[in-house]
Amino acid sequence: MKIICDTHVLLFWADAPEQLSNKATRTLRDGMRNQQMACADISLWEIAMLAEKGRITPQEPVDLYIADIIAAMALEVLPISPEIAALSQTTLLQHQDPADRLIAATTLHHKARLVTKDRKLQAFRAIETLW
Repeated sequence: MKIICDTHVLLFWADAPEQLSNKATRTLRDGMRNQQMACADISLWEIAMLAEKGRITPQEPVDLYIADIIAAMALEVLPISPEIAALSQTTLLQHQDPADRLIAATTLHHKARLVTKDRKLQAFRAIETLW
């Protein structure tokens, strides 16, 4: 089963692995070994935005930083499809953050599991989350 990483999970893996739960760390390692890792493409934009706002400070240009995360985790970057766009607007996925809605919709569409610490995303009954 495909494992989708929330944006903060990508950042934790890259820069603060101690922030990941033991279960999340095991799941990510298993997913990388089985080549089942993915992220929603909106997560790449979120990382770039966080760098621009100074909320994260990568030690290299942000495009290289993102590319390094993708390569290190062997991530498949999942694009927003018409189905995902429509799903993100359904009542199943009520969330104030549009990026989180797209991440949840991507998870639902791909019948994947979402690794996230976000309690609002964990509350969605339509998707399987773990932390």
